[in-house]
Amino acid sequence: MKKTSHYFFLGIGGIGMSALARYFNRSGFQVAGYDKTKTDLTLQLEAEGMSITYLDEVNTINHLPLYPETTLVVATPAVPANSQLRQYFQSEGFTILKRAEMLGRLTAEGTLAAVAGTHGKTTTSCLLAHLLHESQAPATAFLGGIATNYQDNYLEGDLNRFVAEADEFDRSFLQLNPEFAAITSTDADHLDIYGHAATVDEAFQAFALQVTNTLLLAEGVSLKSKPGVRVLTYGKNGDYRYAIKGVENGRILFDFFSPELTLTGLNFALPGNHNLMNATAALALALLMGAHPALLPTAIASFKGVKRRFERQFEGIDIAYIDDYAHHPTEIKALEQAVRQLYPGKKLTAVFQPHLFSRTRDFASGFAESLSLFDELILMPIYPARETPIPGITSEWLLQACTNVRKTMATHEQVLDCLKSSETEIVLTVGAGDIDLLITPIRNWMSERERRMA
Repeated sequence: MKKTSHYFFLGIGGIGMSALARYFNRSGFQVAGYDKTKTDLTLQLEAEGMSITYLDEVNTINHLPLYPETTLVVATPAVPANSQLRQYFQSEGFTILKRAEMLGRLTAEGTLAAVAGTHGKTTTSCLLAHLLHESQAPATAFLGGIATNYQDNYLEGDLNRFVAEADEFDRSFLQLNPEFAAITSTDADHLDIYGHAATVDEAFQAFALQVTNTLLLAEGVSLKSKPGVRVLTYGKNGDYRYAIKGVENGRILFDFFSPELTLTGLNFALPGNHNLMNATAALALALLMGAHPALLPTAIASFKGVKRRFERQFEGIDIAYIDDYAHHPTEIKALEQAVRQLYPGKKLTAVFQPHLFSRTRDFASGFAESLSLFDELILMPIYPARETPIPGITSEWLLQACTNVRKTMATHEQVLDCLKSSETEIVLTVGAGDIDLLITPIRNWMSERERRMA
């Protein structure tokens, strides 16, 4: 890495990849990359000076000064082994690192606080980075989502102090050796990679053993640590705990208790018990990382959230719209609880796009149970992502198992008409695929509806 002047990212549009690309670009290196899809994020990277090709063809990078001696290639598992560009870099002798390997190398020499877990790690790590920046302990942060306060997934700070989202997919987090870590949950997921829930547990246990100073575990998570490493818990009754005081003007009021201090009357924008857990973990890690305690109440009150994590898209007189990335049954249940907390007694309509055929198959009963909690369900076709269809695993099959009184199938083009004919009060778009393409049309429809009613 000391001889490297150029970096090429295979899959530069990924949320984790783009954070690394921004780090090197803002550090003065020449950064280029490939992604199969042009998105708002890749366009932003281009505007920041990075050269991106959207064709997996070697002739699209011939004009770039890329040489094995001075160029390091960073690759994501999303770019397959038969990629022409990947094969070219391999055949020409370029050094190729996985994204997780690069993140591990960058953070190895400093103090790292990592957030792992099947659910909650993006919100928790973004909030932690924000708390540190606002409380005189700024860290360099590599995030798995776009923090709304900064409209960025990379935050510049002290280069000896890091925050990172530790991703369990493809066992990526095993490349990290954090001094401090929080593990939010160890629910089974990514069974297309792990095969069995027990294998997921083994991976989280291996990650826990790589923590060198303090391991923070959500209540209900039981993992062993290295000898000499402190193990602390957080939750309603943990070493770090929260107590909810109420809801006021769409915000949550709560108190925070720790072995060191108590913070009362905290004001937080994100509803739901799961977000209070996230906030408790972030506050605990912030204190461990040297945050100024007196500045934390103002810091947490100013946190605006993360793009596509309980993102409030519209608030009208008698209708509201929230978009959320939830794509696992546990996350959907937590989302429903949060919305009920914020809008008690309101009718909820969920538009859900399942993500991956394998995940839909593996958690079918959980999806049916969690989706049935909504008053009305609009189910979209499964978003395949990296997979090919599995015979018999369809959204129609899943819909039959849901018990909602009102339920229907709809394509992207049909969703808006379904909503217009509904008597819903709260609309949610839910999922990790391309369901976010519906955000603007739904928001525009609600705005126009509001104008007509005024």
